[in-house]
Amino acid sequence: MAKQVTAEKRQRRERGSINPDDIIKGAFELAESVGIDNLSMPLLGKHLGVGVTSIYWYFRKKDDLLNAMTDRALRQYVFATPYVEAKDWRETLGNHARIMRKTFLGNPILCDLILIRSALSPRAAKVGVAAVEKAIGDLVQAGLSPEDAFNTYSAMSVHVRGSVVLRRLSDKNRSAEDAPGDFAEVMVIDPETTPLLAQVTDEAHRIGVSDDNNFDYGLACILDHAERLIDEKSAPAPRRKTTTPRRKAGTR
Repeated sequence: MAKQVTAEKRQRRERGSINPDDIIKGAFELAESVGIDNLSMPLLGKHLGVGVTSIYWYFRKKDDLLNAMTDRALRQYVFATPYVEAKDWRETLGNHARIMRKTFLGNPILCDLILIRSALSPRAAKVGVAAVEKAIGDLVQAGLSPEDAFNTYSAMSVHVRGSVVLRRLSDKNRSAEDAPGDFAEVMVIDPETTPLLAQVTDEAHRIGVSDDNNFDYGLACILDHAERLIDEKSAPAPRRKTTTPRRKAGTR
């Protein structure tokens, strides 16, 4: 039988002594121990030492509270992520991607709110759009067309988010009883029938797994493609051959 999620009960507050910031802060504290999926208004009330009606006064339902948590988490995440710089676009975009991934992997609550839940309030979405606009603008300054800059940043973002979500879902599955292993763990590799797979996996490579090696390889492919586009755009156009018109017979 699954263990029932409980919250540590605090000394009860006086009526009217709590505000939205206290509730959001307490929700993050509680989510650290029970997770976003198990976060509930009654549990949060016990954690904060208030009646659940005090929470409903500010947040009418759980989704409203999660939206407010997402607003705060997204603002903190955007400010903590380094921006892309046109003069050194490849290194800064690569660092942007790696730190974005590291931030999400290091904070499961952030991952669940922004990536898995994927329900941003208009205010949170506006903050995110401003950051993306700046990154794309810097890539355009670096030499990409607006369309190629958009596609490059979008591909990088999908690569990061996909890598993080796969890792997060794998971690969640591992925490369940009788959970199967991931794709690489359940593969049966026979050196006789799959010699190439046997050779590569012996070198610590894993197929279909959201690890650092697979992430870095995919990121390098995206950056390499963007670099080729910039080189092609900046290459001088081939000179057109000029031909001397032929004289008509009998003319000098």
